[in-house]
Amino acid sequence: MINRKVKILLIGSNIWYFGEGMFGPLLAVFAQRIGGNILDITWAWAIYLIISGTFVMIIGKIADQYSREKIMMAGYILNALFTFSYLLVKNPMQLFIVQAGLGLASALAIPTWSALYDINYTKKENKSYVWGLASGQAQIVTGLAVIIGGIISSKFSFSALFLAMGTIQIIAVILQAQILRNKN
Repeated sequence: MINRKVKILLIGSNIWYFGEGMFGPLLAVFAQRIGGNILDITWAWAIYLIISGTFVMIIGKIADQYSREKIMMAGYILNALFTFSYLLVKNPMQLFIVQAGLGLASALAIPTWSALYDINYTKKENKSYVWGLASGQAQIVTGLAVIIGGIISSKFSFSALFLAMGTIQIIAVILQAQILRNKN
């Protein structure tokens, strides 16, 4: 049986992955539309990964001394804000800044979410199943989101896509905020 906190963490992260996943491979098309080229998309993706990877290690080291829930929430909120920031991107340099911000947001959310998920699933048995749920659901949700993101951006615009993504991520923030007040 999965407890309430684990359910909140799972559902909230799945909603977040849906919002995040809508952009997926479209980042390359977007970068080209703002005047970027292959190297710019490479830099944008590398900036995100390097910032995220570096700060995941740092946050992971210090998060145990602070409120994991609050750090995770800061990451979710920052992620939504930087997702809406895509609406303001007009050139590759601005894209790099947004990608760096998203990397930092991810670094705040990933280690804290993982620790909270693990801590709140207290049973020793079924650990692989519970982690399988988290990983498998994230991939399925992201796959579906990529399709929907492609439909939105092709039928409407990137602006419509970014508004949808940010709104979905705000919903994830609201849902995950329940972890701050839920003691069971």
